[in-house]
Parts: sequence; C-alpha cells; structure tokens
Amino acid sequence: MELLIATGNAGKAREFRDMLGEAGIVWRSLKDFTGETAVEETGQTFAENACLKAAGYARRYQLLTLADDSGLEVDALNKNPGVYSARWAERHNAGSGDEANNRLLLQQLDTVSDDQRTGRFVCALALCDPTGKLVLSCQDSVEGRILRSPRGSNGFGYDPLFVPNGFDRTTAELDSAEKHRISHRGKALRHLKKLMAESRLFADHKITADSGVVQQ
Repeated sequence: MELLIATGNAGKAREFRDMLGEAGIVWRSLKDFTGETAVEETGQTFAENACLKAAGYARRYQLLTLADDSGLEVDALNKNPGVYSARWAERHNAGSGDEANNRLLLQQLDTVSDDQRTGRFVCALALCDPTGKLVLSCQDSVEGRILRSPRGSNGFGYDPLFVPNGFDRTTAELDSAEKHRISHRGKALRHLKKLMAESRLFADHKITADSGVVQQ
C-alpha cells in the first residue's frame, strides 16, 4: 500500500512516518512530485482545510492521502490567528515567516494581562482515498499560555511563545520526545493510528494503537 503525506516539509513527513509507519506501507510526500500547484486552503476551520488538502491531492495523484492543518488559537484575539497562523503577519502587511508572525502576535497581545494570554495549538487530520472520499479524520489540541518574549530553539512557528499547561518551558524548549508526547500533532496522530488499527482498510498491515491515545 502507498500512502501520500500531503506535505513538502521533510521534517513533518518524517514525524508522520515515525509515528504511523508500519510494515507494508510505502510512505510518499509531496517532495516526490514536482511542478504542481498547491491545493488551495479556503476552509474556515482546520478540519475543512485538512479535508480539502487530503481530497485534492488524493484525486490528483490517485493515492490514499493524509493531510493535516494546524495552528494557534489565542482567546484574547477571538481564536486568531487560527487557520491563518502561518500567514498571520503577511495578512497584516507585517512581513512573512515565523519571526514576523511571532513579532506581530506579541504586538497584538501587548496590553493583555498574563492571566488572559490563554490559547491552544490545534491539529486536524484527514485521510482520503484515491477518489477523494474522506475515510478517517480526527482533531486534537494542547492548551497553554502565550509568553511576552520567545524562548527556546527546538521548534518552529509559535513554539517559542507557547507554554503548555503543566509546564514551565515553551514547546521550543522541550526535547522532541516530550513535545511529541503532549503536542497537538502528536495527540492527533496517536488518535489517527487508533482509528487506522480499527479500520478494515488497514487490516492487512497489523497496525496497533499506541497506549495513551487521547480520545475525542
């Protein structure tokens, strides 16, 4: 069985393979295909965008396809940046990229008190068959608070600003094993693996659900 991970990010593709990889599944990523335009993310929710990407790439390449959409919701900003997390600064003509996004977010929260700087990372996953039909989906999150200045280098995006509940370190200060254990993406992937283990689609691949799967 071939399964496409709908990302061109080598690190993310490796993370997905490490958590979901089973004998008999050949993992592909968008790096295996060149010269194609990206599927447009026009959804209003993480789940909608994950489904759009999974269905679009599944039909394009005629492969079982897994896609995710993820980002940061900040309560004081009405759950923004949300689905625009990666393009937040760009949408405000304030530059582009992680550094610009973080800088703008801090500016927007400058007058927000520490006890009101709550938020969460969210990850939605969608798995579609080669016709674009949705086969499996799930979503998970991790709650935390937003700092006033970045800390740590073992992460990307808003990781240096986000301290998960129960921790005194940002997600950019956690080692990879710790981060995967509590992160929105790690929790969602463990949930998806449980769904895969229960699906007849993967009956020949002896997938076993990890312990500690977070239920929706």
